[in-house]
Amino acid sequence: MSSAKTTIAISGIRGSFSEEAAGKFLKDQHLDGKVIYATTADTTFKTVTGSRCEYGLVPLENSNGGIVYETVYAMSKYIFNIKAIFEIDVQQNLIVTPGTRREDVKQIVSHQQALAQCRFYLKRGWQGVDMIEYADTALAAKDLAEGLLPYGTAVIASKAAAKLFGLEILEPSIQDLKFNFTAFLAFTR
Repeated sequence: MSSAKTTIAISGIRGSFSEEAAGKFLKDQHLDGKVIYATTADTTFKTVTGSRCEYGLVPLENSNGGIVYETVYAMSKYIFNIKAIFEIDVQQNLIVTPGTRREDVKQIVSHQQALAQCRFYLKRGWQGVDMIEYADTALAAKDLAEGLLPYGTAVIASKAAAKLFGLEILEPSIQDLKFNFTAFLAFTR
């Protein structure tokens, strides 16, 4: 085996569920890998098919939220080879800046899929609060931590994102289904 690291582009940033899935894929394939954070599905496909990365990884479908349409639309524009399809358990969390209380929350920001996976939770407990779609769950957490989102914003993201960006989990495991799995597609050029 070569000493060079395998490169894998993901649809997400540090702290994303895609990063977690990339770790699982690399471990299962016995590869020493370096993650390239492509953020969106389209950029991930572009990075791999343009020969700037060996593997790509995108979310395909969630057991609760359904098909990840962003991925399906991006897939239709590229020619690629499927390496693996596998699932990871996704635990969504309501995350805030330190000291933010429940009554302070005026808007909840996250990827469309995360909002879909928590729709009944949100409908039951957050009526009157604006729901705003974002490019990536972890990007929403990062932007919240950096003050790019206004005071009174909560995000839905991973426990890893909360820890990475110095945020607090206001409510853990808020997804509607206890068993919430996302299927990921690993691919090559």
